[in-house]
Amino acid sequence: MNKVVICGVNTGLLPKLKGKEIAELMVRLKQGDKEARQLFIFCNMRLVLSVVQRFTTKRENVDDIFQVGCVGLIKAMENFDEGFGVKFSTYAVPMIIGEIRRFLRDNTSVRVSRSLRDIAYKVLQSRERLSKGSMDEPRLDAIAEDINEPLINVLSALDAIADPVSLFEPVYSEGDDSMVMDQIGDQKNNGETLIEKFALYEALGKLGEREKEILKLRYFVGKTQIEISEEVGISQAQVSRLEKNALAELKKSL
Repeated sequence: MNKVVICGVNTGLLPKLKGKEIAELMVRLKQGDKEARQLFIFCNMRLVLSVVQRFTTKRENVDDIFQVGCVGLIKAMENFDEGFGVKFSTYAVPMIIGEIRRFLRDNTSVRVSRSLRDIAYKVLQSRERLSKGSMDEPRLDAIAEDINEPLINVLSALDAIADPVSLFEPVYSEGDDSMVMDQIGDQKNNGETLIEKFALYEALGKLGEREKEILKLRYFVGKTQIEISEEVGISQAQVSRLEKNALAELKKSL
């Protein structure tokens, strides 16, 4: 009933080993026993699953995070030594977390500096620490003081790790399922601008062909009066005079 299938693995069926059994497997795999190595990884996937639950986000696929966590588990297995004086799980969890954090830091659509991401993780840890035993969200200035960082760095770090929102993300409100893009005003193509464009086209229609050609080359193509004179075949002074006359006529019409 409570099974979790991730990467095709039913974690509800993962075996649970006692400390003595884990130690025996570790000895065997260090001696090159491939079967013991596979069994050791398989049995410790529960450890990865417990860590993955801390990093569930809308942006990342849980299967991907789980696989990265397994890479961290393998690295911990290969580097573990009983001489460390700690249990394998105690040694492995920080390595699994570090591997997942590196993946989340590097696998973003917007590149953010490592120093800024490090500050962001400190901010999140501080927020969790300060909110314990309180119903209120900790203030940003309190977080900044707690981690000894300027407030502007805290704000920048939180902005840096915020998930980008697609313009086509649906927005649900009162039965309306419009998109984010529908909520953004268009400063270039609003009603007033369209009326101005229609008026301009109508005014341009009253000009002669040569005046329209000069205005097109001057203001739509971006050529200089000298370039226009060479293209049209008249002097630069004539181009200047025709341009001024055409603009004066447009102002009258508008």
